[in-house]
Formats: sequence, structure tokens, C-alpha cells
Amino acid sequence: MKILMTTDTIGGVWTYAIELSRALAAHEVSVALATMGTPLSPDQRNAVSQLPNVEVFESQYRLEWMQDPWNDVAQAGDWLLQLADQTEAELVHLNGYAHGALPWRVPTLMVGHSCVLSWFAAVRRHAPGPEWDRYRDEVRRGLQAADLVVAPTSAMLDELDRYYGPLRAQRVIFNGVTPDNFHVGKKEPAILAAGRLWDEAKNVAALAAVAPQLLWPVHVAGDNQHPEGKRNELAHVEWLGWLSAPEMADQFARAAIYALPARYEPFGLSVLEAALSGCALVLGDIATLRELWGDVAWFVPPDDQQQLVETLQLLCGNSQRRQEYAERARQRAQVFTAARMAEHYHFAYQELLAERSPAAVKEYA
Repeated sequence: MKILMTTDTIGGVWTYAIELSRALAAHEVSVALATMGTPLSPDQRNAVSQLPNVEVFESQYRLEWMQDPWNDVAQAGDWLLQLADQTEAELVHLNGYAHGALPWRVPTLMVGHSCVLSWFAAVRRHAPGPEWDRYRDEVRRGLQAADLVVAPTSAMLDELDRYYGPLRAQRVIFNGVTPDNFHVGKKEPAILAAGRLWDEAKNVAALAAVAPQLLWPVHVAGDNQHPEGKRNELAHVEWLGWLSAPEMADQFARAAIYALPARYEPFGLSVLEAALSGCALVLGDIATLRELWGDVAWFVPPDDQQQLVETLQLLCGNSQRRQEYAERARQRAQVFTAARMAEHYHFAYQELLAERSPAAVKEYA
């Protein structure tokens, strides 16, 4: 099976695309990976070069959530349609929204990793201004045109349906990673956080604000420069900067606690990676993270810094409780594997192909 998959190069969608593409090789799926946003980094080029079932087609078209993106979005649409024909793709897997309404000749599966409207509701607590009207309209058209809409949690799927529905067909497929890429090391008295520091949704600023009150130091890894150029600086924490995947895995292995008091997190790959590495989890009390981590993590309201301090202090000072929750999280994390994710996506691909062509039922059964 040949598919065209889109991805941006910023944050978790790239990691998701690489993990899924790698795992799809077991199902004999070849992936034409079309990148948008920023140029590939050396580490990203190296990662994708190790996937024999993936051919990369690189661009720097602006993404639909960036400033004044619509000329780029239109040009990217023409490029993607040409790629679909050039690569003889049998199915298109979109990890963005606006291109869902293009005149595709093959079935389309669209994944909702996040969106501006639900981000505003969770982070800013109000609707976005009129400057986002076109975004809303383009995303709605794309989602409603897709043959199947997938989200990594039920809570995120509900948000998409609320803001842009009704959707033609929808399904939850959990994200996953390769467990062998992570290990439990000798734990150090440190609290780790990771993510895009410029994204208010991660709420890393709350962790920095309480850091002086904590028994243990707070280490923060991630990019502090917004794609549009703005920088975000944090005091009272040790900023590790942007780290490669192996470097990040080493930080997870050594940290005893992983804290992410997020206001908005549709899945949270960093939480999964921390759990696989034996970290006790302290997370923002939001629907998506509750759905995934239930009774194996500690939850704090994103705006309650006092409770954040009390929870972190409790875990810093109680090794038995900390280790108990770390092991519970590690066991839960075994569910979210790249192999299982790929199995569910492959099944969805087969269904979409079968709906378009009865002959595909026999070919891909």
C-alpha cells in the first residue's frame, strides 16, 4: 500500500509521523512524507533517512495556524495534489486540516492533533478574534470533507466535533512510541518538564513560578523560540535547551518526577515518554490527560500553584509513593505503542480503500 502523509516539522506531529511511518513498515505500507513549516533539522533528516519505507518531499510552506498563511496553504495544496499523482498514492493521510477539501482522487484520513479554537478555549478562556474567522472556515471545510477524522483522544475528538462538526466519520486512535527507545535509569532528585516553552498551553511558566519553593531543582527541555520569532525566557529553572531524541531519553531516564501542569494537551507524547522512563507523573487536570492516565498520575488544576507545590513536595519527600506511581505509569504506558498505533491505522486505511473499491477488500484483507 502506498500513502501520502503530510506533517509539519514543529513539535509532536513530526515525532508522531516518524513513529507511525516506521511501524507501518510491518504492514508493507510505503509512505511519501510531505513536510511543511520549517526546514528539516539535521536530526530530523537523520531520523527519516533510517526508514526504508519512507520517501521525503520537503517544503517550507507556512502552516494554517501561522500568520498570513493562506497563499502558502493554497500553493501547498497544489503541490500535494501533484505529489499524490506523482507517487501514485492510494490514500492520503493528512495531519493538518485545510487541505482536506482539495479534490483528492483517493480516500482521505485526517488526524486532529490540536486546533486553534480549542486552544483558545482552554488557554485564553475566550473565543479567538475575527482574525481567526478564515481559519475556522477553512478547518471546518477540511474536516467535513475528510472520509475519516481521527483524534488521539476522545476528548480531542469531541472538541473537533463541537467546533467544526458534524464530521462524516470519526474514530479515536491513541498515539504511540517505540518502548525500546526509553529506559529507566538511576533516578536523581530532579523534576523534569519538556515541551515548547513558547506555547502557553504547556503552562511551564507555572512550574517555573513555584520552583523556588520546591525541594528539588526543576529542569526544562525544549525550544524557547516561537516559529514567528518570539522568545520565552524562564527564571528559577535549569533550561536544558533543545535536545536530540537520545539526549531527551537520557533526561527522562534520570528524572524522578515529570511535571506538566498543562492547560491544553490533546495527547502529550512527552508524558508517554516520561512514563516509559519510570517517572512519577504530575499533570494538569484536563480531560485529555485524565482520559489517558486516570489513576496512575497526580493531577493538579493548571491555575492552582499552591496545589502544584504541595503535590510536588509530597512526591519529592516520599520515595515509596513516588516509586509506586512511577511503576503504575510505566505499566499504563505499555498500552501506547507505535506497533499498536500502526495496526489501528492500517485497519482504518483498509476500510477506506474497501469503501472506494470492493476489490480492495480482497487485496488488503
